[in-house]
Amino acid sequence: MKSFRRLYDWVLSWAATPYGVPVLGVLAFAEASFFPVPPDVLLMALALAMPWKSYRFALIATLGSVAGGALGYLIGWGLWDTVGPYFYQYVPGVSAAGFNQVGGLFEQYGFWIIFFAGFTPIPYKIFTIAAGVFSVNFPVFMLASLVGRGLRFFLVAAMFYYFGQPARKLIEKYFNLLSILLLIALIGVILLFKYLS
Repeated sequence: MKSFRRLYDWVLSWAATPYGVPVLGVLAFAEASFFPVPPDVLLMALALAMPWKSYRFALIATLGSVAGGALGYLIGWGLWDTVGPYFYQYVPGVSAAGFNQVGGLFEQYGFWIIFFAGFTPIPYKIFTIAAGVFSVNFPVFMLASLVGRGLRFFLVAAMFYYFGQPARKLIEKYFNLLSILLLIALIGVILLFKYLS
């Protein structure tokens, strides 16, 4: 946990440098396929310092994350036999059985699973790699990633653009809860449509 906190602080420190914006793009790219710290940390710090550029930062985070998701997909699609054993060691709490369940979810819900993974606090990299392993339709994967990640980052940007400093406290306190509640609501809507159809 201490090493993760040091990594978190290191990511945050980039906001005070002239390299904060390019690092945001690189971080968003890396987090979507292998890096443990989400880009929201740096996005929030940059948006707090320059709220008038919040949407630009969100766009950079979105494009970087979607590109990184494509890399994660390619890792799963082409290198799974090599990286698979290390994957379970690197990502705590993920078992082979759980990973295979994700494959079943892809078969049933495709777009929506990728969208939810991109929008919520669930580690996105698990789903980008799994999408490649289970050969999810690549254009569908990219579209769902763009929508899910874009909504997440632009929501954060909008809060800083309109509310500034108070948004930081609100996001830090409630973002995960709000994401999960929205996820539950969206699942409810999907189930309702399935029931009515």
